[in-house]
Amino acid sequence: MQIRLMIVGSSGGAFGEAAQMARDLGAEVMLAHTPVAALEQLRETGAGLVMIDVESDVAAFMKDLQAERFAVPVLACGIDAPADRAVAAVRAGAKDYIPLPPDRDLIAAAIAQLAQIDTGSLIGDDPAFLRALDFARAMAPAHAPILITGERGSGKERVAHATHAASGRHGFITVECAGVAPNVLESELFGHEVGAFDGARATRRGAFVTARGGTLFLRDIDRLPAPLQLRVLEAMAEADAPNVIASTTRDLTLFVEAGAFRSDLLARFALATVALPPLRNRGGDIRLLAASFAIRFAAMQGQPSPLIDPAAERLLAHYDWPGNIAELQDAMHRAVLLAPDGYIGPEAIVLADGSRITATAPATGRPVIASLVGQTVEEVERALILETLERCQGNRTSASQILGISVRTMRNKLKAFVEAGIAVAPAA
Repeated sequence: MQIRLMIVGSSGGAFGEAAQMARDLGAEVMLAHTPVAALEQLRETGAGLVMIDVESDVAAFMKDLQAERFAVPVLACGIDAPADRAVAAVRAGAKDYIPLPPDRDLIAAAIAQLAQIDTGSLIGDDPAFLRALDFARAMAPAHAPILITGERGSGKERVAHATHAASGRHGFITVECAGVAPNVLESELFGHEVGAFDGARATRRGAFVTARGGTLFLRDIDRLPAPLQLRVLEAMAEADAPNVIASTTRDLTLFVEAGAFRSDLLARFALATVALPPLRNRGGDIRLLAASFAIRFAAMQGQPSPLIDPAAERLLAHYDWPGNIAELQDAMHRAVLLAPDGYIGPEAIVLADGSRITATAPATGRPVIASLVGQTVEEVERALILETLERCQGNRTSASQILGISVRTMRNKLKAFVEAGIAVAPAA
């Protein structure tokens, strides 16, 4: 699990123990005793995750991060912290709070969740998946960009980490292109000079500089704003540029045809495109992954490895998994919590809102990407929403999680569809 982690707090005691656990998990750990020192170091090196002592002024730290256009996730930590302080940290913008002294599995899960790493997604023996993984690792030593494609939740970032590990390079930095304001993304990628904007109190180095000698992972590159695409293309061409791995859930050739993505930027990834198969096409890997997730989540609960009922295994195997590995992982986490006796039956396999999943027939005759050519972006978006909702059996919560949109946005979209006379799957 390669991630650059900044820990803000005392280097001894529980924070020192957490730092060592993170190192043992493969993280590159930086220590800062104060939020001010942390900001100084973040401007120079960046980080994929920050863990800060909840006794610090978390609100002020979050305000400083926002003012200087940092998009790094923050995790608040503390030793027997009062509930109100933990709540205040989360309200201030921290993604979560975890207690210290730390538990190894808890630290691993927290890092994996915030880094969006599917820790078990390299498990499996499906031929198509293994071919894609082997190809990525074979291309890793070349100093050439690599594009990883696949449905959301199919393990693209974990394959990116495996590719980086096979490259022999040091340092892996992730930049999220989706859901980030363009000016914030610009600072994340290219840094800024002091006084460049209100809040730019010091010079900051961007990811294209801090990742030199290592790997820069651009998650959801299809969401890269048009004005930044040329700058990314030029930065990739520099002699000392980091190696770039990018991911996308979409067919970028269609975006090029629509004028939404630069053809010369896509051409930079011509050497290697790694296509990951969806989970529903990976046969027995579903059972292997489910068992692995169940064992890990049970260990986090202090429970022995659970047994999965054969009927539950059949249900898992015949469900369509529109959210792929990420959805399966969440489902098995819920299953462990719903089956504290260590025996997971079909009734424990539920969706995010607690409703039971049902087996679906294997997907056949679905429209291929080529059939979308000629449609407007609005039409393609509508088809994607309706198809995802159908696969989720009308469950709005699950569908919105898979699509990466809020439930409110989902409801507004569906309301517009209904008003336009378009049939919508009934709510589960």
